[in-house]
Amino acid sequence: MRQIVSILTTLFITATLFAQDSTNPLLTPDGHAQQRWVDSIYNSMSLKEKIGQLYMVQVMSNQDEATKKKIVDLIKEYQIGGVIYSLGGPVRQAKLDNELQALSKVPLLVGMDAEWGLSMRLDSTYAFPWNMTLGAIKDNKLVEQAGRQIGEHCKRLGVHFNFAPVVDINTNPKNPIIGNRSFGEDRDNVTEKASAFMKGMQSAGVLANAKHFPGHGDTDQDSHKTLPTVSFDEKRIDSIELYPYKKLIKEGLSSVMVAHLNVPSLEPREGYPSSLSEHIVTDILKEKLQFQGLTFTDALTMKGAANFSETGDIDLAAFKAGNDVMLMSEDVGIGVSKIAEAYYAGEISEERLAYSVKKVLMAKFKVGLNKYKPIVLKHLIEDLNRLKDDLLYEELLENAITIVQNERDLLPIQQLETRTIAYVGLGDDDGKPFFNELKKYTKVHQIEAPTLDGLTAKLQDYNTVIIGFHRSNANPWKGYEFTEDELQWIDNISKSHTVILDAFVKPYALTSLKSITNIESIIVSYQNSEIAQQKSAQLIFGAIDAVGVLPVSIGQTFPVGHGIHRHAIKRLGYTIPERVGVDSEKLNKIDSLANKAIKGKMTPGIQLLVARRGKIIYNKNFGKHTYEGKEKVAWDDIYDVASLTKILATLPLVMEMEQEGIISLDSKLGELMPEYKGSNKEDVTIKQMLSHYARLSPWEPFYYHTLDSESGRPSDTYYRKVRSKEFDVEVAKNMYLRSDYPDSIQKIIRESELLPKLKYRYSDFPYYILKKFIETYYDRTLEQLVQSHFYEPLGANYTLYNPYHKISNKKIVPTEVDNYYRYREVHGYVHDMGAAMQNGIGGHAGIFSNANDVAKIMQMYLQKGYYGGKQFLLPETVDRFNTSYYSSKDNRRGVGFDKPQLSGDGPTCGCVSFSSFGHSGFTGTYAWADPEKEIVYVFLANRTYPNADHNLLLKENIRTDIQSLIYQAIID
Repeated sequence: MRQIVSILTTLFITATLFAQDSTNPLLTPDGHAQQRWVDSIYNSMSLKEKIGQLYMVQVMSNQDEATKKKIVDLIKEYQIGGVIYSLGGPVRQAKLDNELQALSKVPLLVGMDAEWGLSMRLDSTYAFPWNMTLGAIKDNKLVEQAGRQIGEHCKRLGVHFNFAPVVDINTNPKNPIIGNRSFGEDRDNVTEKASAFMKGMQSAGVLANAKHFPGHGDTDQDSHKTLPTVSFDEKRIDSIELYPYKKLIKEGLSSVMVAHLNVPSLEPREGYPSSLSEHIVTDILKEKLQFQGLTFTDALTMKGAANFSETGDIDLAAFKAGNDVMLMSEDVGIGVSKIAEAYYAGEISEERLAYSVKKVLMAKFKVGLNKYKPIVLKHLIEDLNRLKDDLLYEELLENAITIVQNERDLLPIQQLETRTIAYVGLGDDDGKPFFNELKKYTKVHQIEAPTLDGLTAKLQDYNTVIIGFHRSNANPWKGYEFTEDELQWIDNISKSHTVILDAFVKPYALTSLKSITNIESIIVSYQNSEIAQQKSAQLIFGAIDAVGVLPVSIGQTFPVGHGIHRHAIKRLGYTIPERVGVDSEKLNKIDSLANKAIKGKMTPGIQLLVARRGKIIYNKNFGKHTYEGKEKVAWDDIYDVASLTKILATLPLVMEMEQEGIISLDSKLGELMPEYKGSNKEDVTIKQMLSHYARLSPWEPFYYHTLDSESGRPSDTYYRKVRSKEFDVEVAKNMYLRSDYPDSIQKIIRESELLPKLKYRYSDFPYYILKKFIETYYDRTLEQLVQSHFYEPLGANYTLYNPYHKISNKKIVPTEVDNYYRYREVHGYVHDMGAAMQNGIGGHAGIFSNANDVAKIMQMYLQKGYYGGKQFLLPETVDRFNTSYYSSKDNRRGVGFDKPQLSGDGPTCGCVSFSSFGHSGFTGTYAWADPEKEIVYVFLANRTYPNADHNLLLKENIRTDIQSLIYQAIID
């Protein structure tokens, strides 16, 4: 008779579970096939095997053989339903999983805690931002995408259930176990984020799990160690803690994990865990909330449950309460026996058993275990660490970082010329990525001292201090609080300096600040990952928007949802090529050409940079300072950029003067400079000479006139080893030219013959002439003018004349071993002889810079004269100078700018737009900007070292071939 009843009951359960109008999230579109498979498996099982399906045991891929054997025995004897993987590595886990699956009659359901990705448990896998960070993001589509990509990783590793998202509403800042794992304290925001995450993950074919029911967010104890108490009344719990579950259940939530909590308002038995409460699991979750998915206990080995009863009794109590799956039982064998005894004793009906077992089997069918395939090991690590994951991580962090205070609109920092900035790192973790990123925008010094007095003394020379608070990013449970000393230091520094405090921890850390009154700007960056640090630095300087909002309140000062929005001010940012429509793999082909140049001894070293749409997407260094040396090229090394000086120094000042009406493109030399009146150049216009269409001689070896006619070495008539009033022009160390010789250079140019025919002919003379004009007009040196008018406000602090005055030679790349003029290694001094004979400050040469700074100036041009919140040049001014006025005369040149060739070979790859512009330099340098494709390309080299005899870079088309590869990499 019992067998007949059992069959009838099973048929009833089956009909209920597979009803087409069911809201069961485990039901598949091909429900009939699912039903047939579930029934066939269920009917073929013994009672012990059926009960075994209710268990999911913990497995670690780094476990020893003895532990592994226990798992194998459980599979063979009890046909357990699944495993939950913990610590180890992805390849080891995949191999172990394939082995365990092969042993199981019915494929195992595989689960993992992968709340922020597989890296929660495994090495060599991807870590996405924590939920608290995601909670700061307003665009829920990004959170959905995070859920999807985590789901894709899980699926690739054969994981069917991810025990995520955490839907606990973290209303208690002192919660020791949830904290960063929560999306925040606002029930609506938590619900929206959890919903988005769930949808994304389940769209990837991985089943979600909302936890920890009925709500672990407002506890101050860890259920791993004890039984925490939730003391709210039933109404509060229903309106806050249960709110996310209600929505997610309606939206197809696959499973729920029931926590081990003491909830007196829901379970009257004192100290009785919620995971074992029939009222909480069955009456509330299953009946009131109408949840039909799988119900998991939290780990039964946790002290919140394990302290409850004898081994095995807890399993039985959990099942009787209404749970479907017992997670991490202390002893599966005893637990199975206890449940079997209860079954035979009539305490557990066939209906109850079939209900849970069939749900487990339905889940297995839904994730494809009816057609199980082993995990493919090939490319596993690569598939779990994809480019698309990096792309998403960047976007998530950019959208999360939150400005919570910004007095006097300090952020983003503008007027860099007025700022002396120090960085002070606090906390016990690394802040180097933050500091290094800050240095890309302007001059920033790291200040360290063992005492407050020592630090205060060192900070006297700075008016602005950026304090980075860095704590470990290893996991969300790590410490996040300031020490008492750190709080005192912040308080003291903020009383005497403009302060930006950037906290790379969860927001709660800020509640301990002694005062925020004197802190101008406060940023919450949430995590201390490398990308978080880089993006936060970019936000400080206005390379990205500030759009994040607080997912939790910070005391009474900053409420949940608070966030100060600021728009970017068009400073260069740094990102991954695909985010601006460029293929990384294709772009990286540049490496081979750069390495070819190094191996072919075309140049000892290279700095190479590519930017698109205002973002630097490629910034690499190759080779060394010299062929024989040991100093590898670094991003902050500086190169002699040679003729790039024309467009980096002289031209922007000329453009500024033109837009202010001081000169015009049609101004004649005779009108601007009295000494040219009556000369053969008096009618030469600015437009003509800067277009190299003025019959001016291309070059004059001025230095040659100062050499001894017999020895060929510098003549004593012109040079001294010791500086004096009469010999004050420093052309090299301990080599001083006669003070009046720069005037002689001007005289030679002024009196030089014009070329017989008017045609395009490149000449340095215009820049000698304009240097004289500009310096005379302003009564300041070209160096002083370009620094104050452009470099300092641009943050181009690596760009300067005569770097040997300010920078160690270790950071300056040498240009030549001179055996014809200075007879020494040219290092820190300008390579160009004519510029050297003007105290290193030439209008045509003399600037040293790095690729990052050159890119800033080129980007300023590309943005029609705008950069970093300042309009340096008017758009129409840039357009006037970026015009080829004599193209009909076979002259491609703009006014100061080089332009693409009109036909045949030329300065570019032939693949750029004609609106593009740039210049090249004798030392191997090259800079080019294309407004149509929004590309900036910078190539810095010292191909003249040790000598300039053979220009192999030009001969082999290295620079233009690289330019071609850049354009081939564009995908939109």
